[in-house]
Amino acid sequence: MSAQLIAETARPELTAADTSRFVQTSRHRIHYHEAGAGHPVILLHGSGPGSTGWSNFRANVAALAESFHVYAIDMPGWGESDTQTPETGYDHVAALIAFMDELGIERAALVGNSMGGITSISTAILHPERVSHLVSMGAPVPGQNTWGAAGLTEGLKILFQTYREPTIENMQRVTEIMAFDPAAVGDDLAALRLEAALAHPEHLASWNDAPGGNPLSTEYFTYGPRLQEITAPTLAIHGRDDRVVSYEHSLRLVSAVPNSRLLLLNRCGHWAQIEHAREFNREVSEFIQHN
Repeated sequence: MSAQLIAETARPELTAADTSRFVQTSRHRIHYHEAGAGHPVILLHGSGPGSTGWSNFRANVAALAESFHVYAIDMPGWGESDTQTPETGYDHVAALIAFMDELGIERAALVGNSMGGITSISTAILHPERVSHLVSMGAPVPGQNTWGAAGLTEGLKILFQTYREPTIENMQRVTEIMAFDPAAVGDDLAALRLEAALAHPEHLASWNDAPGGNPLSTEYFTYGPRLQEITAPTLAIHGRDDRVVSYEHSLRLVSAVPNSRLLLLNRCGHWAQIEHAREFNREVSEFIQHN
């Protein structure tokens, strides 16, 4: 038996319940999962109905917690966190900084998938002193013709439809379009996400009723000229077969950020952290430890 396999076999089982925590900020009660010790690493999930910190990163928390103090957040509007309203605003960067302030986290490595990548990149631009490392996975990156001549991608069209019609059939379409090989995602993920989505109809409404049709920051997509301001060591991870956000976005990121590198994964869709969990965990750990 290899040393790596022995280590993985010996790794303690971490459950969602064991790691579940809440913190109250000035605007939101935020739910998160916490494990490990050491340098803070904050995992930021993507969008989509039923998305949570745990459903996005359940294959990564235990592995990363062997070396780091890991926080997997349900962002406002998702999971067990408070929803977003016009009164609270739709500012995930402000929510992240408030979360860090409440927990006394001065600087952290940010690991963001898709929408979480938007938050991570924005925070690295707006609050560089709070970001030690930036890891984006499948993140849309601002620039000319962000979505291309055809508009929204196939995956985003399915995701938006599922916000309006959260059925098991549509949720299965979401999990299938996110992966190169749907079998790598697991049969239970669609049901897990549907359960989370239906448990919080206010989150669905906050997306559907937000100004502009969704709560993603429109200001972010003007940040193209500011990408070169990012000073944190940056790792862009992308699936070559991503049908939600094409890998050209990560090429744009590393072409603009001075201290950056790209990991492009073959036979991989939008969820590198799930489809290639072992390689993802290894690469992220080594990047944070040695940069």
